[in-house]
Amino acid sequence: MADLGYRRWRGGRVTLATLALALAAGCDGTIGGAGAGTDGPGSGSGQGEPQACGGTERLLAPQRRLTRFEYNNTVRDLLGTSLTPAEQFPPDEIAGGFNNNAAVLTVSSLHAEKYLLAAEALAAEAVAGDLSTLLPCDPAAVDGQVEAEEACAREFVEDFGRRAYRRPLAPQDVERLMRAYAAGRTGGSLREGIEVVIRAALQSPKFLFRLELRHELDGAGPKVRLDPYEMASRLSYLVWASGPDDALLEAAEAGLLQTREQLAERVREMLESPRARLAIAEFYKQWLNLGKLELIVKEEGAFPGFDDELVAGMSAETPAFIEHVLWSGDRKLSSLLTLPVGFATESVAELYGVSVPPGSTTPQRVDLPPDQRAGVLTQPAFLAVHAHPDQTSPVLRGKAIRSKFMCTEPKPPPDDVDLTPPTGEQGVTARERFNQHASGACAGCHQLMDPIGFAFENFDSVGAYRTEEGGQVIDVSGEIFQSEDMDGPFVGVRELAEKLAGSEQVRECLATQWFRYTAGRFETVGDECSLGQLRAEFHGSEGDLVELIVQTTQTEAFMFRSAIAAEEE
Repeated sequence: MADLGYRRWRGGRVTLATLALALAAGCDGTIGGAGAGTDGPGSGSGQGEPQACGGTERLLAPQRRLTRFEYNNTVRDLLGTSLTPAEQFPPDEIAGGFNNNAAVLTVSSLHAEKYLLAAEALAAEAVAGDLSTLLPCDPAAVDGQVEAEEACAREFVEDFGRRAYRRPLAPQDVERLMRAYAAGRTGGSLREGIEVVIRAALQSPKFLFRLELRHELDGAGPKVRLDPYEMASRLSYLVWASGPDDALLEAAEAGLLQTREQLAERVREMLESPRARLAIAEFYKQWLNLGKLELIVKEEGAFPGFDDELVAGMSAETPAFIEHVLWSGDRKLSSLLTLPVGFATESVAELYGVSVPPGSTTPQRVDLPPDQRAGVLTQPAFLAVHAHPDQTSPVLRGKAIRSKFMCTEPKPPPDDVDLTPPTGEQGVTARERFNQHASGACAGCHQLMDPIGFAFENFDSVGAYRTEEGGQVIDVSGEIFQSEDMDGPFVGVRELAEKLAGSEQVRECLATQWFRYTAGRFETVGDECSLGQLRAEFHGSEGDLVELIVQTTQTEAFMFRSAIAAEEE
């Protein structure tokens, strides 16, 4: 069977500007990599004079590679596969707490090799079964009839290509994929020809990237309205972290994704799909830094119950809790932070000190003591990730609150600072051990983190509740400094959670975190209009987490991009 060059990609790197120009010129063969065209980490702090929504703000739209999570979801929905080939891809780099920031979604030669292997495995599986379920014709009826087979293949190319490239195929796209078919069919069979088509499509930049290449302007304005198919992709990856289905592509073709009202209605419909629950939970997993859970270790002598079974239960709890709050509960940020409810497997239930049916490996809802537990902040996954292998960490836990919930990232420590956690020789309780941070060059930054982190000391390094450490009663008093509306003392995580739940700063921070995640970049001054609108709507909805998703589609940054963005990327 001829190969047609679809097996190998060239190595090296190219910029996304080069890729975009190549695609615009009709080149759709091989790529070696891409660097994102957006401001780097930290440059989009959002600081500066707010701009009015007058249509002159810059709305960046970097071309984005699919993340591993998005790739697996996309091929699942495209091919009906249970394979998860992206688990073998190089890890997606993280910027600003999220792994979908276009600035770091490069493509290396290793990526290219893994994309090749994934395409081969997926294509082989797709054609291994009954071919009639894949093709628009009866393979037996056209077997050996060259023209009939080619007509069937062309119809398949147009339909499959539309879903793989997330828009109707241009004539040159059809011809390229038909050449792939011919390469596989020559000396082979219809089945082999279709296999090569699938392999070729899955290695195309038009599949691997969320490309937005429309250049023409709407009138004489500086902004470009996304075309209907680009909008369909934005919606599907926003809500499902996957490509648009046939219904969404048909809505694009019918002009039903134009107005804000149409977008809001469509998103609310899409949120009813089970796919939305999986996709939205991924944001919370990354926001809370829970992706590290499977990588952390705990000292075996101090925490003998910290095993794979417990880690699996911890990993399953937060998505179950998020699903409960967003789809069964009141959908409010306050519930996310204060609801004393857990979702426990047998191992997690043992850590909580509650009962579930013996052998439970699926999270079961359990009510927890409200004087001990409060929402996501007291779930073992969050507590274990933000702790050391052998002890708790007021620094890590306090830093998580400031960076994730307050959007005030503490400065990194100087290069010459010893980062080794204090040992038991420096005090029985964590407050005593970490008291050394109260003076010296680092005191200013630690004052912003440690007094918050001390409130978590009722929870050990794996999240088990305790009231004593080393025979001493634990002091969980804390204090917040240099906030916009939360300054002052509090006692324990419950009071901290209530402070956070009632804070305008926290609501605005979460809206900002969601914006960064959905836009795949840091905010810039040009986003002040969209961010201001998103924050205002989140306030107005009293922290409705589902409505936050809907309101994202109503912003300028979602509906448009700057006319110059494609040239600058």
